[in-house]
Amino acid sequence: MSTQVDVRKIPPYGGFSLKFVGLEMRRLMRNKRAMIFTLIMPSAFFLLFGTDSSYKTDSAGHGNVTAYVMVSMAVYGAMIAATSGGAMVATERALGWSRQLRLTPLNPAAYVAIKMFVAMSMGAVAIVMVFIVGNLVGAELSFVRLVACGVIGWVCTLVFAAFGLFMGYLLPSENVMQLLGPALALLSFAGGLFIPLDQMSDVFANVAKFTPAYGVGVLARAPFGHDGSLALALINVVAWTAIFVAGSAWRMSKDTKRI
Repeated sequence: MSTQVDVRKIPPYGGFSLKFVGLEMRRLMRNKRAMIFTLIMPSAFFLLFGTDSSYKTDSAGHGNVTAYVMVSMAVYGAMIAATSGGAMVATERALGWSRQLRLTPLNPAAYVAIKMFVAMSMGAVAIVMVFIVGNLVGAELSFVRLVACGVIGWVCTLVFAAFGLFMGYLLPSENVMQLLGPALALLSFAGGLFIPLDQMSDVFANVAKFTPAYGVGVLARAPFGHDGSLALALINVVAWTAIFVAGSAWRMSKDTKRI
């Protein structure tokens, strides 16, 4: 008498699919707090700090100071959006969803990739919104350089999508964004995103080069002209992204095993 054993098939790409991505996007868009952080707060910060009348006439490389602040705030908005998108995993952990994933053939790396894809999509929306507002109130930067700043900044915020995902597995759901919000502001200041490094003391300027926000800011503002070592900034982004991605996959693997 033969016994038939069902073999669980491993889906293509470890379970990464556009259908899964679509479901995650709809879940995130129903989150009112995430929408406010993504669509409103970055533009409000730019209007608050970047629209001084002197900024519109003072030059900053190939643009004016208003455009320089606009790019910095757009990157900051993308950081918030990307981090909050990744950190939503904390809620899933509280609901036991991550443990249920252990019963499926979904690969941890594929799950991480889906979360990061959704988070990066929200980051792109934040950048576009700030750029639209900036160009309406006097930001001056050529279209080609503007697009370059946006694309580079968007790609580089991958590090914060991974950061949010990693923190989502480390922190409880009820505290994750309350802790990450101030942490992102601190990282932005420490990494020279809000204050150029040449206006910092030598000690703080050297420390800034080892923070996750340093590489993102330098690379995103590169189309303006010289703003730091591009090679060092690239190494910074790649290194921190690798650390956070590895940490996310590791924490998911440990979390889903506890069933």
